[in-house]
Amino acid sequence: MARGAAIAGAIPVTERMTRYRWVVMGLIFIVYTLAAADRANIGIVLPFVKKEFAMTNTEAGAVVSLFFVGYSVMQIPAGLLVKRLGTRIVFPIFMVLTSLFTGLLGTTGSALAMKLNRLALGFAEAPLPVTMLSTMNRWFPAQEKGTAVGLFLAAAKFGPVIVPPLGALIIATLGWEYVFFICALPGLVFAVLWYFLVVDEPARSRFVSPAEAAHIGSGLPSAPANRTPSTAPASTGARSFARLDRIIRGRSVRPIATAKETFASGNIWGLAIGYLMMTGIINVILAWLPTYLTNVKHFSLMSVGFVASAPFIGGVLGNIMGGLFSDRIVGKRRKPTILISTVSTVFMMYALVHAPNEPVTLAFLLFLTGFLLNVGYSSFTVYPAGLTTKDAYPLAVSVVNTGGQAGGALFPFVTGLLLDAYSWDAVFLFLGASSLLALAVMLLVIEPVERDAQATNP
Repeated sequence: MARGAAIAGAIPVTERMTRYRWVVMGLIFIVYTLAAADRANIGIVLPFVKKEFAMTNTEAGAVVSLFFVGYSVMQIPAGLLVKRLGTRIVFPIFMVLTSLFTGLLGTTGSALAMKLNRLALGFAEAPLPVTMLSTMNRWFPAQEKGTAVGLFLAAAKFGPVIVPPLGALIIATLGWEYVFFICALPGLVFAVLWYFLVVDEPARSRFVSPAEAAHIGSGLPSAPANRTPSTAPASTGARSFARLDRIIRGRSVRPIATAKETFASGNIWGLAIGYLMMTGIINVILAWLPTYLTNVKHFSLMSVGFVASAPFIGGVLGNIMGGLFSDRIVGKRRKPTILISTVSTVFMMYALVHAPNEPVTLAFLLFLTGFLLNVGYSSFTVYPAGLTTKDAYPLAVSVVNTGGQAGGALFPFVTGLLLDAYSWDAVFLFLGASSLLALAVMLLVIEPVERDAQATNP
């Protein structure tokens, strides 16, 4: 921080400010949309795979869950790998592997082969979000991280927006295998683009001006080229958050700097548990919604494609709005949006028990569900940035992601068990109870507040 501030002081205010970090963010958005499509395509394909290989709901749930088993197990090793080798090396290798295993899913001839390929895909894709989150943590100052991560996780929902209608069209014209073949191709191109366009440290990029590097390193808002930066303290508005900080347990914390501190942090593990619950809910919707619409609502294939994309359109908007809200409205506090999501999701799951059969009305209900569920979803992965140093962040976010992807593995499988034993009402009630548990856990987690802001709170 001191180095960034020193650089900032040495830069003439008239120097041109590049904005290459937003080009990097655009590349991240496209890449994560592709990665999300690679994992989401199983949802639109699942009813056809289930029928072709004569699977029970429990077996179909295992096909979905095995991806997240590999994804979860690989998270912490991925964090250590990124810390050792850097994102420029790790990302292209695992992007190519992700495309390879996505394409191989279209060649499977049995339920067992499908399960093994999904497991391998989980291992291959796991390092991608760690590399991208680590890149954002280094390429964006603190006041822009919530917006950046909101865009990042919006991409995770944008993939599922595209896949259902596109997948339905591909299945209707070519067959379910071609969904995997077509999804595999773009990742190969973007693996190469990443290697040449993104470096680990912004200051070393030939596309980044010294002024932008200083802005990123200092964590201070950039001043217009013809204006002297304001000397007003950043915490002048902090008094209005005193009551909010008491509710969300906001306080200044000593940043976690080592692996030992990371694994010993109750806040990190609390985030991991909350993320487990919310990611589990999202992945049930991702993987099982087309089956629900086909078997329970009896919608046509094209109607399924339309309605199944609705919660993820809401998710895109929810992630972006949640990131902007946490950055600009509540002073970089991440917990308020998480609490909004956990409370509202309880009610939305109950509403889905009584879901209408009319496609447009149901699509609106699912849109609202996706929006509310995702308002706070991005906060789980930006949260550790306030608790850790930049060097410790990849491992910390890997621990949180491990919890999230464990939920992604567990919940679709539990859904299959519940469907074989009970009904979809039991599934929605289970998801509502899980969101309630996430709320209880997150109430115990400390919200890291900057020292200057904390000092002005009465």
